[in-house]
Amino acid sequence: MTKIVIMGACGKMGRVIADIISSRNDCEVIAGVDLNPVKYSDFTVYKTLGELPSAPDVIVDFTHPSALDGILSYALTNGVALVLATTGYDPSQIEKIRSAALQIPVFFTANMSLGINLLSELAKKAASVLGEQFDVEIVERHHNQKIDAPSGTALMLADSVNSARGGVYSYTYDRHSERRKRDPKEIGIHSVRGGTIVGDHEIIFAGRDEVITLSHSAASKEVFAVGAVNAAVFVAKKSAGLYAMGDMI
Repeated sequence: MTKIVIMGACGKMGRVIADIISSRNDCEVIAGVDLNPVKYSDFTVYKTLGELPSAPDVIVDFTHPSALDGILSYALTNGVALVLATTGYDPSQIEKIRSAALQIPVFFTANMSLGINLLSELAKKAASVLGEQFDVEIVERHHNQKIDAPSGTALMLADSVNSARGGVYSYTYDRHSERRKRDPKEIGIHSVRGGTIVGDHEIIFAGRDEVITLSHSAASKEVFAVGAVNAAVFVAKKSAGLYAMGDMI
């Protein structure tokens, strides 16, 4: 039985994760952590990791990049595995995550959805087949409460395309300030924020007289929660290292 602590337990994703775990027999929530703790299930929610009476097997984090240092410190001190599902980390934080993975198992991906990770693999294949004759643009759409832009998933998809083409592409996030033709070696990334859109991602391969579009649409946040719980059970049994959806699949 995998013992799990949920960071951000009282948030929307935290509650969905708790609900999913309650219906499984291979894992359990032993506690939650939230800045505004509220009792809503049969486990206790604490304000900080330091208040936990015992260490879990794995921590699942759906909070904010600002919480990373505290999570890494606790996990490294107690030898706890991590599932980091938060987006918006800066390069220095990503380096801290990679460093921590030398000592503990860390599951880190920009998107916990199986469908998105399949989309990433399809994007690599398309990029390698279509080559430089096709321009690549990525459009991501999310709800009006999302803070970071572009989404971590959009960047993950751009990285997938870029890796298939030898890493020669730069990313362009905004074109209104420059009056020039599109650089053939750029990937345009565009963000839309509105309403309650859970998450839509579209990769456009635009060539001469034809356009190929790969897309994924999430109808519910539950797809991310299911992936995170599967990742927690998976990574809790692993040795130190950096793991992603491809490893679990």
